[in-house]
Amino acid sequence: MSSQTPARATRRGRTRMTSAERREQLIVVARSLFAERGFDGTSVEEVAARAQVSKPVVYEHFGGKEGLYAVVVDREVTTLDNAIMAAIAVRATSYREVIERGTLALLDYIDASPDGFRIISRDSPVGSASGSFASILNDIATRVEDLLAPPLIRRGYDATIAGVYSQALVGLVASAGLAWLDTRKPDKRRVAAELVNLAWNGLASIEHKPTLITDRGAVPGKRRHTNKLRPARTASKGATAAARKRAAKSSHASSEDDSGPVDRADGQD
Repeated sequence: MSSQTPARATRRGRTRMTSAERREQLIVVARSLFAERGFDGTSVEEVAARAQVSKPVVYEHFGGKEGLYAVVVDREVTTLDNAIMAAIAVRATSYREVIERGTLALLDYIDASPDGFRIISRDSPVGSASGSFASILNDIATRVEDLLAPPLIRRGYDATIAGVYSQALVGLVASAGLAWLDTRKPDKRRVAAELVNLAWNGLASIEHKPTLITDRGAVPGKRRHTNKLRPARTASKGATAAARKRAAKSSHASSEDDSGPVDRADGQD
């Protein structure tokens, strides 16, 4: 027998790990399986087999599949929550930048940790004490609500709608992230730009007292409101240039009024 045989190697050629190393190995193995098959589709036997240990080793470290799953989920929840909270906590020049930072933070996490996102975006098993994707979104929405409330109040809007808007904004980005997870198209920064465009321009143009078109009915002598999308018209180069000039002038003017709760030139409080 060679004297160069590693002292930490077992008879079967496997490296003997410390308790902490074995625990980390089991977490990594389980993370991969949970992402691939979900909680219900993964068994302790499979985790043990892939880690090349006996089932009792898994039970010794985590008490069972539920305990192992909780550790995996909590780790991912903490990673994502910290990333997004750090992104939106940075002092920004505008609220639009805050929305942009938060959106990119989520997409960056999905891009770097697709397995982790698959795990936390699924429902946790009944009775699980681990965190969940829903809990992350609620935490983020609360933070966004705190950011939206001051400008809403300043401009005379009902401050209670800040919670509704924050949930809508966070849900918009989260749902798009779930769809983007598997397709990865368009590219990450394009997706972020489109989401911010939709969210920001929606915020900048909301009405003080919105009503449903279906509740308005026909008002005598008043043209009914319509938001039908019209196909783009082809214009000559001269007309296009003039239109661009008018649009630029209009954009400059709109940045200076207070028609929306969060102006395009508005800074953070």
